[in-house]
Amino acid sequence: MKVLLTGAAGFVGMYCAKALLERGDDVVGFDSVNDYYDPALKRARLAQLRGFPQFRFVQADLADKAALFKVFESERPDVVLHLAAQAGVRYSLQNPQAYVDSNLTGFVNLLEACRAHPVRHLLFASSSSVYGANTKVPFAVTDHTDHPVSLYAATKKANEALAHSYSHLFGIPATGLRFFTVYGPWGRPDMAYFSFTKALFEGRPIEVFNHGDMERDFTYIDDIVTGVVRLLDRVPQGDPAWTGDPPVAGHSRAPYRLYNIGNHSPVRLMHFIEVLERLTGRVADKQFKPMAPGDVLRTYADVEDLRRDVGFEPSTPIEAGLARFVDWYRTYYQV
Repeated sequence: MKVLLTGAAGFVGMYCAKALLERGDDVVGFDSVNDYYDPALKRARLAQLRGFPQFRFVQADLADKAALFKVFESERPDVVLHLAAQAGVRYSLQNPQAYVDSNLTGFVNLLEACRAHPVRHLLFASSSSVYGANTKVPFAVTDHTDHPVSLYAATKKANEALAHSYSHLFGIPATGLRFFTVYGPWGRPDMAYFSFTKALFEGRPIEVFNHGDMERDFTYIDDIVTGVVRLLDRVPQGDPAWTGDPPVAGHSRAPYRLYNIGNHSPVRLMHFIEVLERLTGRVADKQFKPMAPGDVLRTYADVEDLRRDVGFEPSTPIEAGLARFVDWYRTYYQV
């Protein structure tokens, strides 16, 4: 099938594109290649895809509605895998307009394109950040998500609501995936595992927020890709038995579904740092800080729905995943 993959120069985007290309799909990559972090890393990711004859790339911004519609009109994709977004919780405190342009305006443009040029399935990236101030763990898609604690989280919550409305009104089959702290080789430099590794090799201190009392459901990229590709092939159906009294989150009578995609195994921040210290052979100079604005104490994914529907079984422990990342980092940056 032909897949329009937004965010193709991104971390998860590159891996998903490669998996789809290797199984024989056509992939049309779409990405602005902006400078939120080093564009050279994004171009190096794209270089991993250009060797596939069935890969084509369009550099454009989702906020440019005309450019996006031109791609839909010329390529006529069967499905859309939407992974492009302005990422990062802390950056949203500094540059909120970037989140409005990409995550809100850009997403509505994409929904309008899917309405004008119907697709078999729209699978889009949400985030574990939508759980916000929730404290009950593990987080389940049936939980309320009405208290986001960052603008980034609020835009992802808005994406879910927008997608459901278009699914309900126009019959667009849509699936949202709430990603939980994805990590691995070729990852994002703004993520803690990447910035900590860089600091360790450069002999610089690391900032440890909430004095180290945090947990994250780190999910290795290979496990993520397996779940994404399986779900891309699973087109959601409306549930005729669904009722709004009381409404059950995660699905409805519309062809719409939400899933968590995580490791279902939270890791303490201090253990995570200890693993990186062993792998790099360095001891971190830890600067303990209070909780950062927009941060949450822990993330922990309930993935039972994903396990039941597509056989999702995350299998990479943090020690193995970080070892692969550090090996890649040494090679890529010639450390």
